[in-house]
Amino acid sequence: MRLFFSPEQLAHRPTQYGVHGRLIKPLENPERGETLIASLGQLGLVAELPAPIARETVTGVHADHYVGFLETAFERFQALPNAGPEVLPNVHPYYSGATQLGARPRPRTTGILGQAGWYIGDLSCAMTAGSFRAALASAASAAAAAQAVLDGETSAYALCRPPGHHAYPDRANGFCFLNNAAIAAQQLRQRYERVAIIDFDTHHGDGTQAIFYSRDDVFVGSTHTDPSAYYPHFFGYAEERGAGAGEGFNLNLPLAPGAGDAAFVAAVEKLAGAATRFGAEALVVSAGWDAHRDDPLSKLDVTTAAYPLVGRLLGGLNLPTVIVQEGGYSLAAVAEAALAFVAAFQEG
Repeated sequence: MRLFFSPEQLAHRPTQYGVHGRLIKPLENPERGETLIASLGQLGLVAELPAPIARETVTGVHADHYVGFLETAFERFQALPNAGPEVLPNVHPYYSGATQLGARPRPRTTGILGQAGWYIGDLSCAMTAGSFRAALASAASAAAAAQAVLDGETSAYALCRPPGHHAYPDRANGFCFLNNAAIAAQQLRQRYERVAIIDFDTHHGDGTQAIFYSRDDVFVGSTHTDPSAYYPHFFGYAEERGAGAGEGFNLNLPLAPGAGDAAFVAAVEKLAGAATRFGAEALVVSAGWDAHRDDPLSKLDVTTAAYPLVGRLLGGLNLPTVIVQEGGYSLAAVAEAALAFVAAFQEG
């Protein structure tokens, strides 16, 4: 297994995160990447620099006008009188696209304040001078891992930070700017007719679902905390099965707060079975470690012992696989869970 990571991914260093009516220090921080490199190094994995990512690889899943916004947002925001240190939205459009999961049109507003509200969905995506550079490098790690698999590797790990599965075709959400898992899956489609994405982060990958919701060539399956009173709130429900050509190719398995190892592993097993029935020829794993009961955002009771079971299960599918890093905010839990998962995946 090859591991991809760029130090450029550490350039995203926001100081503000809005939660429960307060602006606090972000839980998604650069130390996550460094912790994972050290942990996975125990298995002999050494981080390789990814090649620069082509813009068309990014716009294969994201609207070009959204990528253009991310590229210039910080400089434009800083030109405002009395601008704060980071780009944060303070106004949002009167409609969101909840009825249509694809990309919205370019907004009519041309000002940075209006566009920040259009393209940034919440207060967890504060943008700094280095945010776009870091997001692009994170996406490059995903693309490099996918290319390694296309070149013959059986598996590769994209240590993506910032993460990606909440990023919509045209909107940043939940610490995510570019959807790394979607970029990897789209790249794998160059060779494989059917690609499956399995997401076991504690939060539903609503951005990933949105990107592929009307497609029948990429299966998206997710197990996560019930979103009825948990982020991302508006998507991640069991009745969301896809639309149009994609109907039946999206599967959500929400878990009740307090669910433990048995429920978590059983849900991943169901997703693996669905991916097999779909006829998946390659796999993308959105690997978040924040279902762990020690994670500050977790409402589940999943322990480290669950992750080798899940790793062995997904490794046993014997599919060319790209593992894409998503959430996980307890550094101790991240180090334990990732190590246990990857070791068991390789055995499987």
